[in-house]
Amino acid sequence: MKKIYNKIKTNTIMTFCKKQILKKVFKNLNFESIYMFWTPELAQTLEDAPWPATKEELLDFANRSGCPMQVLENLMELDDSEELIDSIEDLWPEYEDVINEEYFYNDDEEEQYF
Repeated sequence: MKKIYNKIKTNTIMTFCKKQILKKVFKNLNFESIYMFWTPELAQTLEDAPWPATKEELLDFANRSGCPMQVLENLMELDDSEELIDSIEDLWPEYEDVINEEYFYNDDEEEQYF
């Protein structure tokens, strides 16, 4: 059991160190949002947020509305400035393209050709 614990502990520490190194590299290159992970489902949880909002207001909204942990982690990755964020497109510029119905693959249309 102790071997398993030490292996998990070592892997966790290595993963943490790798993430910290990547953060420093991306921060130096000014790619702040490159390690944020967004999906349409995650972004939709913020549609009812009180836009425009600061980072703290968005975190408060996400906590109160029960957003998934990945949304909270994404919001925590933002700069600690008091700058207002106007919409989800400021966090994920491709959001407008993704919510377009043409973006999603429609299985029903494919079945009609068989």
